[in-house]
Amino acid sequence: MTNRVIRSVALSGESHMASINEFAHSLSQYRLMTTSKRVQDRSKKKRVHDLEIATEKCKIASKVLFLMEKLKQEPEQIMPIRSLDQYRQQINLPKPHKISDFIRKSPKLFELYKDDRGVLWCGMTKKAEELVQEEENIIEEYGSKAAEHVTRMLMMSVDRRLSLDKIAHFRRDFGLPIDFRTDWVHKYPELFRVVKSEDEIEYLELVSWNPSWAITELEKIVLGVSELNDHTPGLLSISFPMKFPPNYKKVYRYGGKIDNFQKRLYMSPYADARGLKAGSQEFDKRAVAVMHELLSFTIEKRLVTDHLTHFRREFVMPQKLMRLLLKHFGIFYVSERGKRFSVFLNEAYEGSELIEKCPLVLWKEKVQSLIGYRGRKKKIETFDDLSDMEDEDLFGSVSDDNSVHVEPEQEEIISDLEDDSLTGNSEMEIGEVCRAYTDIETS
Repeated sequence: MTNRVIRSVALSGESHMASINEFAHSLSQYRLMTTSKRVQDRSKKKRVHDLEIATEKCKIASKVLFLMEKLKQEPEQIMPIRSLDQYRQQINLPKPHKISDFIRKSPKLFELYKDDRGVLWCGMTKKAEELVQEEENIIEEYGSKAAEHVTRMLMMSVDRRLSLDKIAHFRRDFGLPIDFRTDWVHKYPELFRVVKSEDEIEYLELVSWNPSWAITELEKIVLGVSELNDHTPGLLSISFPMKFPPNYKKVYRYGGKIDNFQKRLYMSPYADARGLKAGSQEFDKRAVAVMHELLSFTIEKRLVTDHLTHFRREFVMPQKLMRLLLKHFGIFYVSERGKRFSVFLNEAYEGSELIEKCPLVLWKEKVQSLIGYRGRKKKIETFDDLSDMEDEDLFGSVSDDNSVHVEPEQEEIISDLEDDSLTGNSEMEIGEVCRAYTDIETS
């Protein structure tokens, strides 16, 4: 009898210790999500499957578009392969993979041939050259809208001027031409001008304030107008559109933290923000408004996050900008795919597709439809295995095979990302949502 009691007590103790260990593990996981500085740790349960597909499509296209742009700048639009090899870093091509093998993956866009001396050259197909000309025409037609967006960026900046080097980071995102720095910036002297600082840094400076442009894209939607004459920016009470996947929607039943954030007044991105105290609720909410406005200007409603961080001082935004983006994952979505993070404007997407596509986006989709793969990729067991899988497939050698089997880029991506093992990672605990907005209330 005594032995049975002892065994019972021992088993009870083991069970108690197991519970303590389980609690400790849960606590460590909670701390990881709330205190970790790594974006991967903070965002791994906030993944939106469809927007990861959109990110993957953009990654592949950006590599090809980069090479097309380099060829376009050549007098005959051709280059020796050894000259293209200098751009390995820009297209993330690791050695020992050959750039010629990467180019062979898209035979509908690129051509390879040898000259009399045996030197291998790369050029564009007739279809690709037609697409390049089509892009030039679209960018020319889009010029006035791009000029408006650049002007409004200057109007939002604290000094009404921005470094040309920094604006250049947004060139393709804003639909600006290749000659943006040399010619385009001088085409709109009534809007902005190029000036040099004492240390010879070039800036784009606002020439005149346009009151009709000092209105946010959200205000336009709510008021049902495209612009307002004599508009004076000030405090706003407009809520930000939020979009959560279906399993997030019950968040609205928890504590009203999101409602409290949405109802709080905030200063317009076009109003003078010099007096705002860093870290205050007003400061952070205005920063959300600025990021919302910048993303609204882009043709794909997405940006590389490190491009945004370049403008923290100019647009009076917090040092920990990524932390703010992750907090407001109903408004923004941060994708950690590849070497650089991207941020999306959630409201602009339905699934993995943009809701409204400008001509430049439709043009890019034409290019994407001509980008090919050879073979199929292996099954991906976990989300982390996705990091740069497509790079291995694109850069893998095809020199041992005279025929290249081309398959649609989008089909490849969707088939791999739809692995059942990935879907669990898009779940998110409701408590974590509440904690994020509690942090906002108390920060």
